[in-house]
Amino acid sequence: MNGIELPKLKKLGPNGVKKKKILLLSDDMRLHSGVGTMSKEIAIGSVNEFDWVQIGGAINHPDAGKVFDVSKDVNRELGIDHASIKIYPVNDYGNAEILRQIMSIEKPDAIMHFTDPRFWGWLYNMEHEIRQHMPLTYLNIWDDLPYPHWNENFYESCDLLMAISKQTYNINNNVCSRKPRKEGIDLTYVQHGISEDKHYPITEDSVEFSEYFNFVTERGYDKFDTIFFFNSRNIRRKSVSDLVLAYRLMCDSLKKSESDKCLLLLHTDPVDNNGTDLPALIKALCPNYKVAFSGGKLPSKQLNYLYNLSSATCQPSSAEGFGLSVMESIMSGTPILGTVIGGIQDQMGFVKDDGTPVVLEDFSADWPSNSDGRYKNHGEWAFPCWPQINLQGSPMTPYIYDSRPSIKDMAKQLKNIHNLGRKELKRRGKIGREWAIKNGFNAKGMCKAFIDSMKTCFDNFEPRKRFTLLSAENPTHTYSDGVIFNSKEIFEESTK
Repeated sequence: MNGIELPKLKKLGPNGVKKKKILLLSDDMRLHSGVGTMSKEIAIGSVNEFDWVQIGGAINHPDAGKVFDVSKDVNRELGIDHASIKIYPVNDYGNAEILRQIMSIEKPDAIMHFTDPRFWGWLYNMEHEIRQHMPLTYLNIWDDLPYPHWNENFYESCDLLMAISKQTYNINNNVCSRKPRKEGIDLTYVQHGISEDKHYPITEDSVEFSEYFNFVTERGYDKFDTIFFFNSRNIRRKSVSDLVLAYRLMCDSLKKSESDKCLLLLHTDPVDNNGTDLPALIKALCPNYKVAFSGGKLPSKQLNYLYNLSSATCQPSSAEGFGLSVMESIMSGTPILGTVIGGIQDQMGFVKDDGTPVVLEDFSADWPSNSDGRYKNHGEWAFPCWPQINLQGSPMTPYIYDSRPSIKDMAKQLKNIHNLGRKELKRRGKIGREWAIKNGFNAKGMCKAFIDSMKTCFDNFEPRKRFTLLSAENPTHTYSDGVIFNSKEIFEESTK
């Protein structure tokens, strides 16, 4: 993706109809962050319907101030000639003046925001400039409880709220107390989806098996019977330090001959200012057990190799909008271990006592999450860790649950994975991939839901001739509990 010279962009889709142009505000789609990756998937997956312009953010962005037209690259990749995608990189999260300039140049038909709204507060404080002319839409990743009422003004400023998980959908619906949302109109469910062509199982009859085999043996991964894989940023909420401790406890319970055949493989930065010094932690907690780092960033093909060679992918996050590595693992045919929170629970295939799936309509103010363990049965590919609830807060986030899994419970699940063996785990992983594709957790399913949502938004949009400026800094709201447990039940249980 190179170049500053901007060719004249095509305006017609494959059916000869003029396409709407969407201006996206999110992480630069060329970055490997979860938001950046999904921004790219959505844009590329919808180029038949929409043209795209992005204000692509990154901390200390090296390309800030440049412009990149990546249309030719996308057309070449997809084998088409009508894709139009342009990126304006910015430092951090940009500002109102940058948006005004790009709106004047690009003349978009809609603005879409995708990431935490609090980082883009300036956008919502200028909604009166936007909604007179075009819809303001938001793909919401907020996953945690209690209900974030301080976000209400952000949500109310939007003509369309799209949710990436069932829990987030329920949050959107219950936080918008001043203006109830209409399902399918200004509130929709657009679950994340992963390309099944980028993440897939590799078997002995696969074309690339010999290359995969060499990758595995050259790095010595074939020496291990059980490999636990972690693929996320080294930050506190990802709980990688908890995983290291749980791995130590699991290894302590094994014979030395068994623990010598176990490996904890970490695809993350060894040290992060927002996380921990993992080499120091490992030296202190796991001096006698095998822990390794993957060696930095890898091409997508080799990342798929890491998923395939692993026994399970571990995501013990205390908060998680969706959990991209979880779905990448499932698509690769590898089981998952994760905390029952946010979007991770959607990927575990929970079912009710009668065997029917837990669906969007089951989530409500009375039951906003399965973190309370109401439903225990789940897909064979999933190894859930039930969270312990603690309340945290900060000036930016007044209150939020810190839903960390029990170390002992996580260690038990790691041992369960170890005891099942590679053959059984691969069987379960195959079932997980089939389930995910069937239930729309692929890029095709996500993009269809997104396209339908945006078309409905365009059809129903009415310019706001009169408006009330909503201040993101001064919320007004009525509170509801939005807790993930029933206080009455807990009290009664404690007094028995």
